[in-house]
Formats: sequence, C-alpha cells, structure tokens
Amino acid sequence: MTHTPAIILVAPQLGENIGMVARAMLNCGLTDLRIVNPRDGWPSDHANRASSGALEKGVIARVFDTTADAVSDLHFTLATTARPRDMIKDVYTATSAMETAHAKITDGQGVGVLFGAERTGLENEDIALASAIITIPLNPDFSSLNLAQAVLLVAYEFMIQGDKTPDKQFMTGKTDIASADTIDQFTGRLIDGLSDNGFFKSPDMRPTVERNLINLFARQTWTDQDIKTLQGVLSSFIKK
Repeated sequence: MTHTPAIILVAPQLGENIGMVARAMLNCGLTDLRIVNPRDGWPSDHANRASSGALEKGVIARVFDTTADAVSDLHFTLATTARPRDMIKDVYTATSAMETAHAKITDGQGVGVLFGAERTGLENEDIALASAIITIPLNPDFSSLNLAQAVLLVAYEFMIQGDKTPDKQFMTGKTDIASADTIDQFTGRLIDGLSDNGFFKSPDMRPTVERNLINLFARQTWTDQDIKTLQGVLSSFIKK
C-alpha cells in the first residue's frame, strides 16, 4: 500500500516499544511513523532491535518537537483514548475509524492516528488537535493494551479495508479437489461392499440409507488423496 495513515506516537517512553510499533505497522503495510518528543531520544538501538528489521525495510520514522508539528500536513486526525474527555468530538470504533480513514485517503486526504505515552496516554492538549476519537471496545474489566498492540489493532483494521483475500480458502496442498465422479465411484463401491456384507437389513429402507450415504460424501469437500485413502480403508475391510 502506498497511501496509508500516519502513526503518531506522542512522548513514547521506551525505544523497544517504538520498535515493536514499527514492526506492527509493517505487518499491515503502514510505513509513516511520526514520533513526538521521545523520552529516550532518537535514533534508538533498542528500537532497531525490537523492530525486527521494520525500521530498515520500509517504516520511515521522523521526529517532531510537538504534536501540532506532527499533524500539520494532515487533513483528518484520530486520537486513541479509552477515557471520556470533556470535548465534543465524534467517537469511532477502530473498524469504523479505519473505514473513514480509507475513504478519506482514497479522496486524497492525509490521515493520522495519535497514540499517547505508555503510562499516561494522550494529554487533553493533544486530543484537542484531533478531528475525532477512536475508542476500542474491549473487556470493561480489563481493557489494558500495550502500545504495539493498540497500533496493530488499528493498522490491521485499515489493512483489511483494501484486502481482497477470500473469507475462506480451501488449502489443497499438492492434491486436487476430488471430482463428483471420483466421489461417486467411491460411494458406489462402498454401497456394494456393504450390500455384500449384509448391511442392508430392510429392502424397504435400502434406498433411503443409500441416499443418505451418497449425500454424506457429496456435501463435503474431499481431495483426491482423501478418496484414495478411503478407498484403501475400504479395500482392507472388503478383504476381511
């Protein structure tokens, strides 16, 4: 992705946390990292190590003196906070916020997401600069997230807005999906084997039982290897 939200860390305390944020960002294709007044300075060897290479492979980190400087080129900024504030602002979930962010970025606007310091979160002065608020609905009895977790959750929600991965994929490995004819040959052999061994006690019920067996195997997705394995199992029983 070439157009993504900026992740803005306000007064982060530990270089390790900045590095883990960069790692979470690149997992989701985000590369614009803005750091406001980091406590332990910048650059940071701790951040580089914790980023697992993200700060070398795509995430571009820039340092700003103030939050206002960091958001000055943006058109829409979201502040993450779990606490109610005495400000009138729209409040989004992470999902709806990133839906809005995706639409605005597609329209050519710059979008950023503010995250506060690890222990204290964002100050009211920082939130006042934001267009809206993100509040993530979590377990009310335990809603604590570390900085990288919070960034990953928001970044993932943005990534999936443009993701085209099917909701479900059947992993076939090195074998193909079995055709209807392949399955039919197996069920026919199974029914013949059952008949030879006296399985069908009632002639009147036999058509219904056969139909149930055919339906059982037809409604599943089988691979050629699955059917070969079942054919082998059936051969073993038939021999005995």
